[in-house]
Amino acid sequence: MATLGLIEYDAASLDVRAVYDDIMATRRTDRVNNVWKAIAHDVAMLRRTSQSVKEVMAPGALDGSTKEMMYLAISASNQCGYCIASFPNLAQTSRCQS
Repeated sequence: MATLGLIEYDAASLDVRAVYDDIMATRRTDRVNNVWKAIAHDVAMLRRTSQSVKEVMAPGALDGSTKEMMYLAISASNQCGYCIASFPNLAQTSRCQS
C-alpha cells in the first residue's frame, strides 16, 4: 500500500506548523503524533479535524477523563492497535479541562 509519509514539524509549511503549534499548546505537549502528521498533507482537513477534536474535548457535560476513557473503549471496540497503543501517552500528556 502506498503512503504519502508523515510531515514532520521541520519540513512543514507555515500553515501546517501553525496547526501543529496549536495542537501542542492545547495538549500541553512538545510533540504531535503521527495521525496529525499524516493528515497534514491536506492542511484544510488538518485544521478541521483539529478544531473538531478541540470542540469535542472542550468542557461540557462530560469531563475530560470520561471523554478519554470513551476514546479508549471505542479504540478497543474497533480493534485499532495504534489508537490503543497511543492511549497511555494520550492520558499522560492530556490536560483536558473538566
